[in-house]
Amino acid sequence: MRQLLSKKKVYSKIALLFCVMAVVGFISNSLLPALLILSVALLLWHYHHLFILDKWLWQDRKLSPPLTEGIWGKLFEAIYYQQRKERRKQAQLYQVIRRFRDGAEALSQAIIVLNKDWSLVWSNKLAQHFIGISWPQDEGQRLHNLIRHPNFLLFIQQHNFTKTLELVSPVNEQLMLEFTVSAYGTEQYLLTIRDISQIKLLEQVRKDFVANVSHELRTPLTVLRGYLELMDDNSATNTKVWQQAQSVMLEQTKRMDGLVQQLLTLSQIEATTKVQFEPKVDVPAMLAQLKLEATSLNSEKQHKLSFSIDNSLMVMAISEELRSAFANLVSNAIKYTPAGGDIQVSWQRDNLSATFSVIDNGEGIAPQHVKRLTERFYRVDQARARNTGGTGLGLAIVKHILSRHKSRLIIASERGKGSCFSFTLPAELVLSD
Repeated sequence: MRQLLSKKKVYSKIALLFCVMAVVGFISNSLLPALLILSVALLLWHYHHLFILDKWLWQDRKLSPPLTEGIWGKLFEAIYYQQRKERRKQAQLYQVIRRFRDGAEALSQAIIVLNKDWSLVWSNKLAQHFIGISWPQDEGQRLHNLIRHPNFLLFIQQHNFTKTLELVSPVNEQLMLEFTVSAYGTEQYLLTIRDISQIKLLEQVRKDFVANVSHELRTPLTVLRGYLELMDDNSATNTKVWQQAQSVMLEQTKRMDGLVQQLLTLSQIEATTKVQFEPKVDVPAMLAQLKLEATSLNSEKQHKLSFSIDNSLMVMAISEELRSAFANLVSNAIKYTPAGGDIQVSWQRDNLSATFSVIDNGEGIAPQHVKRLTERFYRVDQARARNTGGTGLGLAIVKHILSRHKSRLIIASERGKGSCFSFTLPAELVLSD
């Protein structure tokens, strides 16, 4: 620990100087002039060091103290010591602030620190992406001047921060945001904003799923119930009515069974996290069998079916799932291509990968529908889908199957010019010749 400046030593030295100068003045018979000269010299010496101190503190860039002796040397050292101590504290404080900011920047939420009057103190970078606020450019701005939405103004005026506010982002309409305010210290607020777009989307998908399943099951059940109620009347149970009823009930029962089976398939695929590929799947043989089935399915519409198959192209895969993906894409082309159309099925090498594609010259699909085709129960044309017996789950199943096989469904379509549904299995799943 540094020693304090000793008053006794300082005063003793000054007294000794004046005593010596008094003796010299007495001997030279000029006591008062000698003491005056000493006083002026001491005063000039102190002012000289004051100027040195002022220059060091305000002009010099070097951190080390000026070199001098005596009490001023000790004073310079003391100031230098305090400066070093303050710099260490500032460096520690800077590290704490930097860790806080790095932590705030790493969060998946926008963080905004506000004064009691809702003026901006600090925000992380995500705040600019969510609501367009940028720090330090907007520092000091009132938040309700930056977010001009009636619901937000009402939210901060009510001061009921036990609840959250859900609001569409003012800079990106695709984002749904959740605002939460909490006390921060004694005179500030902490506003956190998180993106709940995905949560809202999942909620909507769940609602749509329940509504669609209910709707799909209600129609065949209503038909079955109607015929069963009709059969309670003995006068209606003649052979002709029964034959008609049996045919319709069988058709509706198959429709329900197909829907349930596809739901179970989709549920099973989603529930199975561990993927175990078969070491060798004979895709050409699988597609040869599929060609026979497609020809039978095509007997009514009489499309021109052509299969271009590389008979040496084998892969590692889950055979039943891959067959389901192939069958869904081919059957969809047959169902939704007008009679007499042209359908081309291809299974070929693409460098080291393997590509499967189904191309038709049907009506095509509008761009706004293409990106939603793999959603469960989504249909471009509800009436046409029911006429063809579609459930709206086929492409959703294909999407999940391909995801498990490290691939994805690519859809290219243009109204009036047909569609192309394709996917590519990666080279790691393709067996060499």
